[in-house]
Amino acid sequence: MDKNAATDAAAETPTQDTAQEPPLAGRVALVAGATRGAGRALAVELGRAGATVYVTGRTTRERASEVGRTTETIEETGELVTAAGGTGIAVPTDHLDEDQVRTLVGRIEREQGRLDILVNDLWGGEHLLVGSVFGKRSWETPLADGLRILELGVRSHVITAALALPLLVRSDAPLHVEVTDGTAAFNRRYRENLYYDLAKNAPIRIAFGLGEELKEYGGMAVAVTPGFLRSEQMLAHFGVTEENWRDVIARQPDFAIAESPHYLARAVAALAADPARASRWNGKSTSSGELARVYGVRDVDGSRPDALAYFEEVRFSGKPGTPDDYR
Repeated sequence: MDKNAATDAAAETPTQDTAQEPPLAGRVALVAGATRGAGRALAVELGRAGATVYVTGRTTRERASEVGRTTETIEETGELVTAAGGTGIAVPTDHLDEDQVRTLVGRIEREQGRLDILVNDLWGGEHLLVGSVFGKRSWETPLADGLRILELGVRSHVITAALALPLLVRSDAPLHVEVTDGTAAFNRRYRENLYYDLAKNAPIRIAFGLGEELKEYGGMAVAVTPGFLRSEQMLAHFGVTEENWRDVIARQPDFAIAESPHYLARAVAALAADPARASRWNGKSTSSGELARVYGVRDVDGSRPDALAYFEEVRFSGKPGTPDDYR
């Protein structure tokens, strides 16, 4: 993207008028699974929009989760939310532990008296995928690894929703966001392994079901997905940083369509501030690219990537095109 295009993109991206109240001022959010990646960015962007954001995860400054990364902590996420203009409150929580989740929800109720936005971005199973899962039939996959994937990607979501929804429905406009990998349309293809396929399709059905249940409370649920996410963990996998991520393209051309975690996060923050959001999105699954088109959002570099469309049309269907055509 040239300098003029980047300038035009920045001008098109909505900016916060300091004379106006932030769109989510007074709102209380919980981002479950906010240690890194999309979860961290979602928390920061909700905070930037004025929300008080409770951020949870298993990696703290004293203890690492099974993911094994110590460079990002939940305390740091809370500090980033506050630095962005919101109020970040870090609560170390294992969302597979019902007592810990009950304690978390009780604290939010005690301190805020309400919960308006619940974001389920729980995962942390990347370390189980390469070697153990991808490229293997379900019966070749170590059962313990497969079941752990379902715990991390499904059971944690169900526990969190079940225990937080009684507080969420007290809001005048409850919003439940399920973060997953792929939309219902994109995931009509098998996601390489039975356990992973189940883990990434379950949140889509959770959003569909909860969308029906939240209607009578004036609320909604939606499943969202990033495209090719340039998370901290993905950058580390390729041995690059956010500053030189394009160096990977020579050996992994599809990475040219990659997006920063803040792309999806900006789009979700815009959705959360949309008074017509329920009529547009309730019960549906959508992507960062689709939301960005609707809300005029751009990524940190001023581009508007649509990775799902690129993979669908070019990589899977053979349409002539390059990643640049979808940015």
